[in-house]
Amino acid sequence: MRQSSLVVVANRLPIDDSVAPDGACEWRRSPGGLVSALHPLLRHTPATWVGWAGGTGPAPALPDVDGVRMHSVPLSAEDLRDHYEGFANATLWPLYHDSVEQPEYHRSWWEAYQRVNQRFAEATADMAEPGAVVWVQDYHLQLVPGLLRQLRPDLRIGFFLHVPFPPPELFMQLPRRAELLRGMLGADLIGFQRSQAAHNFAQLVAKVLDVPATDRRITVGDRVVRIGAFPVSIDTVEMAALATRPDVADRAARLRRDLGSPEQVILSVDRMDYTKGIEQRLKAYSELLANGHVKVRDTVLVQVAVPSRERVGQYQILRERVEREVGRINGEYGRVGEPAIHYLTQPFDRAELAALYRVADVMAVTPLRDGMNLVAKEYVAARVDDTGALLLSEFAGAAAELPQAYLVNPHDLEGLKQGLLAALRAGPDDLGARMRAMRAHLHRHDIRAWARSYLSALDDSGSLLTRLGAAD
Repeated sequence: MRQSSLVVVANRLPIDDSVAPDGACEWRRSPGGLVSALHPLLRHTPATWVGWAGGTGPAPALPDVDGVRMHSVPLSAEDLRDHYEGFANATLWPLYHDSVEQPEYHRSWWEAYQRVNQRFAEATADMAEPGAVVWVQDYHLQLVPGLLRQLRPDLRIGFFLHVPFPPPELFMQLPRRAELLRGMLGADLIGFQRSQAAHNFAQLVAKVLDVPATDRRITVGDRVVRIGAFPVSIDTVEMAALATRPDVADRAARLRRDLGSPEQVILSVDRMDYTKGIEQRLKAYSELLANGHVKVRDTVLVQVAVPSRERVGQYQILRERVEREVGRINGEYGRVGEPAIHYLTQPFDRAELAALYRVADVMAVTPLRDGMNLVAKEYVAARVDDTGALLLSEFAGAAAELPQAYLVNPHDLEGLKQGLLAALRAGPDDLGARMRAMRAHLHRHDIRAWARSYLSALDDSGSLLTRLGAAD
């Protein structure tokens, strides 16, 4: 069995769910952008990606993809229900997003979470060569760093949390809070999206585990665990190039005609998730229509809401509420051939998304809480002519990096309405200045800069980045 000097451990493998008859696999875009970040780096060194391939039952044997070994970890139907849909997405996810929905606590879910994390840790231990660097990703696998350190103390272990980390008073609700913290502290470096999350984590560790902790260093026995903020980003060059392709420009022009050639188009692109603020956004738009500040003939809202975790009850209820509200608004304010809201639930490929970004005069990204939100960054990267307005929630991680956006509190309906109107009514000089500043920031802080920043901090000898060819 080939061992690897770099092992990436994530809940999902970065390949298409279906493998072609000839056995070929392709890299798959993930919502968090992890694939885009690591693909250019992984080509230069023996590397393995450990993750779940989708489906239940025995793990499939998968070919290498671009020289990266794909190692599949099996999940049973019970694992999928209790670990993934249960503890990860009905306990941790709502808790980490400010308890927008009430987290559920079940002992059987915790047992499944432990079992699956142990399986991932054992698979990783088998794949890593002596002294290898292991990068564990996200809230599904918070126990893996600690379990892996017990199995392979020779490894250099990193952990990165892509979602927010909650304040102490919320995290303290967790029945197994100490075990989760100890699991993360198995890493040498713990990365967060924002410095506030690192601060929350340090406070919790000091309170729950009674160990010395600052916002940068935590002492665990004879080890020092470093923590810090490493805001994830996107491939800005790739998105800009995609947005300028002639076929994408032609598609954008057709989309605008299909929308009735309105004066202004508002776009939102979300997973169907209660953290995304979809209902609040629809309510604000409805009130702007009701008081005449926005007219259907002049302004169109396009809401893309891709279904997510459809077997989880909270998500089924949310989809029903959203679709009912869209129907009400269209029924009250739409006309024949002129709906107030164009509501789409199918996923879009990258070219279609880039065309939508080009069409949108205002991009409304207003989650109630988000670790980063890369849609906001994609929109900015796609506006190669420095036009367009970004309406952005203060509670998205991207707000700390894009202060030139029209920042709003999505919990404040009046503030949300005023922010939307300000974006719609802004002049070209103001819009251009804001967009140029945001685009300049993204070009300096793209996804490769994120990956290199984190990996150089994890592997302070610099040998990993040398092997990865990060200077390319």
